[in-house]
Amino acid sequence: MTENKNKLNQMEDLFQFIFKNVNKSKISQKNKEKIISEISGLQSFVVGARPARIAIVGRRGAGKSSLINAIFGELKAEVGHYTSQTGAGQWYLFENELGGLEILDTRGLGETDNPQEATQASDPVEEVKLAIENKCPDVLLFLCKGKEVGSRLDEDIAQLMQLKNDIATLHDYDVPVVGVVTQVDELAPLSQSEPPFDDKNKQENITATVNILKDKISEIMPSPVTVIPVSAYMEFAEDGSVVYDRRWNIDVLLDYLLMELPKEAQVILAKLSKVTSVQKKLARSIRKSVMTVTGLVGATPVPIADMPIITGLQVSMIGTIAMIGGKSLSRKTIVQFVGAMGINVGVGVALRGISRQLVKVFPGAGSVISGTIASAGTYALSEAAIAYFIDRKSTEEAKEIYETEMKKRRKREEE
Repeated sequence: MTENKNKLNQMEDLFQFIFKNVNKSKISQKNKEKIISEISGLQSFVVGARPARIAIVGRRGAGKSSLINAIFGELKAEVGHYTSQTGAGQWYLFENELGGLEILDTRGLGETDNPQEATQASDPVEEVKLAIENKCPDVLLFLCKGKEVGSRLDEDIAQLMQLKNDIATLHDYDVPVVGVVTQVDELAPLSQSEPPFDDKNKQENITATVNILKDKISEIMPSPVTVIPVSAYMEFAEDGSVVYDRRWNIDVLLDYLLMELPKEAQVILAKLSKVTSVQKKLARSIRKSVMTVTGLVGATPVPIADMPIITGLQVSMIGTIAMIGGKSLSRKTIVQFVGAMGINVGVGVALRGISRQLVKVFPGAGSVISGTIASAGTYALSEAAIAYFIDRKSTEEAKEIYETEMKKRRKREEE
């Protein structure tokens, strides 16, 4: 814990150094404000990183516990097949070596029988309200079993809307809602129960269930709600190993959740998902923010005095992409990567001392560097970092990507 705190302190020092250099630079005040806003957003990804808080609600049998297991790809929540398994609404912190995720798993909406676990309130909605008083969910997932989207939904959606309103009252937060049609593998035809469900009739039935749920929710919710169909079925051996996996569209759900979550909750979820498409999308969104800053800094030719802003952001970007890919954030990780790209980094470079030893990413640039070239370096470094930390390519392959992307963008600059 202390080691992780020290690493975050180093990153905080890096961001404070960047802010300091922005404030003393000769960049226009208008652009300074835009730059500081972008950098604050980037800071949230790393320094403010925390587990996402996801509230999962739905009727008994809708697959809440199965979805939790599917997100992690491992056994995390017991599945109640015949009785109401989940009792009082409460937050569970699931953790592994990559980080954590907080899940509010609740009693099924509309239940009349007593769950196996103890309850604190008279009905499911009141239980959830108790759980959210001191901790605000980042997003609400409303689960509905594929075979049941056409029955008894009005009461459930009305209760969901009440929860949304309670969160707004308690926390002044307009919590996003995502509809999830579960167990689509059980829709007809059953002979096509294995992913990717590319049978025409199967696809039509899946689409029909999504549209029904979407229409039902739109009758009550003031704004449109995205509905995503999934299959979350998995079987586990006694030792917890996966013996059967019928997951489908979980990556699409995770991808959408990243867009809905606050920035400080995105990195850890992307890391936990182990889904490269999700990780790469987040990494490239971070790259886009860094390039926005480098473009603003380079609106006029950039004096070498302003290079610490650009280079500092590139260092933070590399560290963040490493985190998304599951690597431990450390000075050594960043220095080794940058060195492998052929950039001249002294072994003494440290995040805390970066103001004294920042490397010139573009040797031979002279006293100024254009914003286009600065952005080109950011793009090339990000693609190389994605290849190395997320796609697990070798340093040689990552370096080739870096050099190729730099050549492409330098050529565009010359044209």
